[in-house]
Amino acid sequence: MTQNDHQPRTDEAAPPTAGRPGLLDVRDLRVEFRTRDGIAQAVNGVDLAVTAGQTLAVLGESGSGKSVTAQAVMGILDSPPGFVTGGEILFQGRDLLKLGKEERRKVRGAKMAMIFQDALSSLNPVLSVGAQLGEMYTVHEGLSRKAARGKAVELMQRVGIPAAEARVSDYPHQFSGGMRQRIMIAMALALEPDLIIADEPTTALDVTVQAQVMDLLAELQREFTMGLILITHDLGVVADVADTIAVMYAGRIVETSPVHQLYKAPAHPYTRGLLDSIPRVDLKGQQLYAIKGLPPNLTAIPPGCPFNPRCPLARDICRTDLPPLYEVAPGRASACHFWKETLDGAR
Repeated sequence: MTQNDHQPRTDEAAPPTAGRPGLLDVRDLRVEFRTRDGIAQAVNGVDLAVTAGQTLAVLGESGSGKSVTAQAVMGILDSPPGFVTGGEILFQGRDLLKLGKEERRKVRGAKMAMIFQDALSSLNPVLSVGAQLGEMYTVHEGLSRKAARGKAVELMQRVGIPAAEARVSDYPHQFSGGMRQRIMIAMALALEPDLIIADEPTTALDVTVQAQVMDLLAELQREFTMGLILITHDLGVVADVADTIAVMYAGRIVETSPVHQLYKAPAHPYTRGLLDSIPRVDLKGQQLYAIKGLPPNLTAIPPGCPFNPRCPLARDICRTDLPPLYEVAPGRASACHFWKETLDGAR
């Protein structure tokens, strides 16, 4: 998928959060992993907000903290070695970090759900897809197995799986990658949650199936007015489905912006590097741009701006002072001391 295949939204309407009720508000979230090699600071003061009907895309390279943030929100972080050490996760006004295990479990599935990136390993290989979909109804709503099976067929039809009645007894390995991903979406939708977190939902799918899955998610979101957090490293995937983008690096949010403004003029060198790395059909035959270097070791994040060893604009202040999230424009922020220079250069 190329940058020209998916153009970002160009509407200049009010910010996507305007007039909508708050759904999820993550404040100063911090997560660390205690390992033999030291403490890895996986999430370092993340702030995120999602409203009903809004799509927030969280972008960044592997290891930037995207999935760990999602797992902390869902309450499925492996502990040990992972520990939430600070912050708040406010969902519909309640801090999830203060709920007991049973209360947290009732929120999962019924109020918020997650679509994982590897459907084959996420689905139980020895249970039929109908049994796995129906379990949501038997556990949370007390339906009989027969009634739950009927609901499973309805879900499979709703997400576009052909011959759902005949295939409800099939096992995960009997479905293609795209169909398995649809089953994962159906499972997440089973109880009509208010928030869905999709963690790399198009990984390992071909471009055509990627587009189908993204179109399906967008259609279902509009139908149920859900909040959607879309975690990905592929800017091309989210260009025409996201309202707002949050870019993560080394466990921090380094830029937030409405999608069309970010594509038009990024305000952080890291975001600009990600955009420049997208293959473009008008540059056929030229060498593909790549951000130099590697993300930092999370047990030894460099002082100052974590991106400074790889940044073409890095100066002395970048190596000593951690930049806050500067307000670039209404609804936009960038954690770069030289955001204005970056923004002007992009324009």
